[in-house]
Amino acid sequence: MLTVGVVGGTGYTGAELLRLLIMHPQVELKYVTSRSESGSKVADLFPNLRGFTDLCFTEPAAETLSECDVVFFATPNGTAMKMVPELIKQGVRVVDLAADFRLQDARVWKQWYGMDHACVDVLSDAVYGLPEINRAAIKSATVVANPGCYPTAVTLGFLPLIENNLVDDQHLIADAKSGVSGAGRGASVATLQAESAENFKAYAVDGHRHLPEIKQTLGRVATHDIGLTFVPHLVPMIRGIEASLYATLAVDLAADFTTDLHQLYNQRYADEPFVDVLDPGTIPETRSVKGANTCRISIFRPQQGNTIVVSSVIDNLVKGAAGQAIQNMNIMFDLEETLGLNQVALLP
Repeated sequence: MLTVGVVGGTGYTGAELLRLLIMHPQVELKYVTSRSESGSKVADLFPNLRGFTDLCFTEPAAETLSECDVVFFATPNGTAMKMVPELIKQGVRVVDLAADFRLQDARVWKQWYGMDHACVDVLSDAVYGLPEINRAAIKSATVVANPGCYPTAVTLGFLPLIENNLVDDQHLIADAKSGVSGAGRGASVATLQAESAENFKAYAVDGHRHLPEIKQTLGRVATHDIGLTFVPHLVPMIRGIEASLYATLAVDLAADFTTDLHQLYNQRYADEPFVDVLDPGTIPETRSVKGANTCRISIFRPQQGNTIVVSSVIDNLVKGAAGQAIQNMNIMFDLEETLGLNQVALLP
């Protein structure tokens, strides 16, 4: 059994992480920390966990968390990097669900997050936790940077095209939409029901924090800098991301190449337990992945032209956050990768 701690267990990502960890057959959940809720029962804050855990929230402290095999950080950006160095000195392995270790360049981190990085030496050793491209490195990692939700959907959608040099990677477009849970559990006017219901809008068009993360990841695959226009949108639903991805072919292809594209994606993801390539002509739906650690993808070539369209859907709280974090934990500790993650999506 793995002894597990969760730092920052009061947000939506933390709640989903607790739900999945409690049901994991090889996990003993030992500590859940929160400064604001310290001393209160976890199940009082999250009544869906009533009968599944008697734990109380505690203050985050390296002395107690060092008793764990692995610690998850579901905290605001800038928190994990202050505690992680002490934990890894104590032999604890870390999965950070925030952005503290995603960007390898500390100058880029400061540009997008407005603060100096607190442990640049740890940053250089952190492994980006997208199993579909970094599984071997994740296995031996001490610190895993769990990918953002948008980057997961966008990267998995573009990946086979970039790997095979099929498209112009200087003019990629990602038109992505997310449910309001992606904004977190904190009070915000923009996510009030009266503001978000029956409404649909773009945001952060001039630059979203996930943009450099996506460009870094796809740039490593391409072995050079890529060009990407990324526009996120807020849609009036609780969970889910749909990313409509556009790329222009860089090579001449036969008119029936759509079939070959599906074969390409099927071959690339054949051994990936949480990527599902749909049959030609099938449209992915966010509700088909609600509560599941699955990315569903479909590929199109409208009018047999030179534009490829990929639709990629995930649950932003599962494959986009907590589920992927547990997938990484399973890899790190030589457990079956799907362990604790075989939930069927919720429908309707």
